[in-house]
This record gives sequence, C-alpha cells and structure tokens, in this order.
Amino acid sequence: MPPMIIRLVRRSALALTLATTLVALPAQAAVTITFWSRDMGRTFPHAYITLRGVPDGGGEPVDTGYGFTVKTVTPALLLGSVSGTIERPTIGYQNGSDAQFSVVLSDAQYAAELALVAAWDKTRGGDSRYNLNTRNCIHFVKAAARIAGLTDLDRPKLMKKPRRYLEAIAAANRAAITPIGKAGSDHLATLPPVSAPPAWRVAPDLHVLPPSPPGQPIGTISTRSRVDSNPG
Repeated sequence: MPPMIIRLVRRSALALTLATTLVALPAQAAVTITFWSRDMGRTFPHAYITLRGVPDGGGEPVDTGYGFTVKTVTPALLLGSVSGTIERPTIGYQNGSDAQFSVVLSDAQYAAELALVAAWDKTRGGDSRYNLNTRNCIHFVKAAARIAGLTDLDRPKLMKKPRRYLEAIAAANRAAITPIGKAGSDHLATLPPVSAPPAWRVAPDLHVLPPSPPGQPIGTISTRSRVDSNPG
C-alpha cells in the first residue's frame, strides 16, 4: 500500500477514535433549580426552591433548598411587616410537597441564586422583612425565577397561592422549563444521587439557616429546626 494511503488510513482511524471518545464522555454537569409548592393541610401553603447538581466550572456537589417565611406566626402578620427568615426544606418536607418544574442554571445564575438567598437572610446582612401582601414566599420564588431567566412573572392575584402561581409561570415559560408536576416523594424517587445528604436534610421538618462563619459558603450546615407550620 502506498505510504500516502497508509497515512490517510491512520489519520482517519485516529479521528474516528477521538470522535468515539468524545461521544462516550458524559455531558458536563450543571446545577438545576426546581420550584416547589406545598398545599394547605396541617401547614400553611408555601413555595420554595431546591438546587441540585454540580457547577459546570467544577466544585462540590450541590443538594440543598431555600424558602422564605415568617419567623413567628402572630396576629401582627395581618397588620404589616414582621420578621422573616430563610428556611431550608428537608427531604421529609419535600415528600409532602409538589415539584412543579425545573430549570438548568448557568454557573453565573447559580451564583446569583445564592446571592438572592443571602439578600433575604438577616444573618448574612440581608433584608428579612416579611410582609404577607408584598414580600412573602412567592415573592422570593418570583425573584429566583427571574434569575433563572423566566418571564411573565407578575401575577398579582396569585401572590398568596403558591401552586397556582407556579402553574401559571410554567404555562408562560413552556420552552424554558422542564415540567415535573409530581408529588415530592415520587419526584425524589426519580433523582440519581448527587452526594450523601447532610444530616439536616433527612429530618422531617424545616431548618433555619444558622449564621455562617466568615468565608463559609451559605447553606452548608444547620443547627436548629422549626415545626413546619410556615405560612409561606
């Protein structure tokens, strides 16, 4: 066989090997934000988010969630602004919720979501003022949805109705979301493991984010739990 033909065959074989190798490699992971609602039952209605995956740029696996709620349920809640708090939904709490839809985030969006949590958390210098009419759990979720690139988010008549609000947002952003519409327990059963869940995640209630030591990423530990009776 002429040397030129041999070289061409070798180059073709090398190109085929490289192409096969690239196809076989798994896609780069990313963090996915999922939007959840919890209906009226023994608890108040509530909306919150979870973050799960591995940043495109690398780093530790992410498996956590955040919601904003009133700190203490009192009659003052009906009169104006009161103290609010960021809470993290445990697996037990998610089991009794509904996963509505998800969006894959860029690393920049993921960082912005964490910044949003800090901005609503008093222990991190944020504004934790809660107002049932103007700054409740749905307003927090609305801000998270905007960061995720969703549009048509203003729904004044639905700002106290978590499920209906999220269903409306999903309908308005069909091309940008992955619909889920499952009970929390069913949705969680379909998820592959990201990492071993931290201890606070396997409790049956919600956990308040404790103050983070300087330099520690938000949402990495939890030391205090609350009864899951937040009004959203």
